[in-house]
Amino acid sequence: MRTVLITGTAGFIGFHLAKHMLGEGFRVVGYDGMTDYYDVRIKERRHQMLNQNPNFKCKVGMLEDFETLHAFMSAVKPDIIVHLAAQAGVRYSLENPRAYIEANIVGTFNVQECARELGVDHLLMASTSSVYGANEVMPFTENERTDHPLTLYAATKKANEHMGHSYAHLWKIPTTMFRFFTVYGPWGRPDLALFKFVKATLEGDEIDVYNNGNMERDFTYIDDLVHAIRLLCDVPPIEPKSRDDIPVYDSLSPVAPYRMVNVGNSTKIPLLDFIDEIECSLGIKTKRNYMEMQKGDVPATWANADLLRELTGYVPKTNVKEGVRAFVDWYRDYYQIPAK
Repeated sequence: MRTVLITGTAGFIGFHLAKHMLGEGFRVVGYDGMTDYYDVRIKERRHQMLNQNPNFKCKVGMLEDFETLHAFMSAVKPDIIVHLAAQAGVRYSLENPRAYIEANIVGTFNVQECARELGVDHLLMASTSSVYGANEVMPFTENERTDHPLTLYAATKKANEHMGHSYAHLWKIPTTMFRFFTVYGPWGRPDLALFKFVKATLEGDEIDVYNNGNMERDFTYIDDLVHAIRLLCDVPPIEPKSRDDIPVYDSLSPVAPYRMVNVGNSTKIPLLDFIDEIECSLGIKTKRNYMEMQKGDVPATWANADLLRELTGYVPKTNVKEGVRAFVDWYRDYYQIPAK
């Protein structure tokens, strides 16, 4: 039985990935700091569910605590590491920038040091579509320059990509960075738009709609995302013998076993259409507070997922109608709110 270590298993994406990998017969070990960035009770409930599987074990600890992280990883000896834990949230990075440096830079460095020492088969680490920053040519492709991040969150993730490449080059660690695009679904974070919109609408409050609603996002359903990550686990990059061996569509490094992969739905959805789907699923009209663009935000994201398809034969496919309905059903069940 192969062992995969996932950082952030009490988090939204880490929980779903752990559940998916357990379902495929992996031994899954988790590492999570259980920070109070949002309601810890949701994190505790996610871990409670995972702990029902005998092939899951977890350690509560901070990524910044190298000794604890190193001792745990050395004991479990993972074949694969999927590093998802991070200080999340574009907007929160405006309020508490230090948390992003400590978790996303120092924490990622510690994970890479452990991966180097353990000689893992494959290190996969989460980046974000936010690294595309001020880029305007869409859909975004992995090979375009990402030199203009608009928030510290995006800057730390861009730094993680560079750190990943340097470790892959120096120590020959097969490393895949994946860039997420607006992930949503059941068990989502309370700070994400879908959660906030559903909560506010059910409670009769207004929702804040930035840039007067002139926003478009490549919404990616959580089940699609974790399935893509699972498939990418089986495709560790191999350093090419020459630059001529790299297909034009590939982001594979010419000097390291390293690549970046977009994971998105490859569909650009207007924010107002997304809100309309929330209204349909709830059977309630939203009260909309139209606002100016928030600092650090971008008007649109849109993934080119051709590389993901070439590597795995798969692209996310869940439409927003299905995805929003699944979240609303989960929300009503979790908070025991009956449908009208």
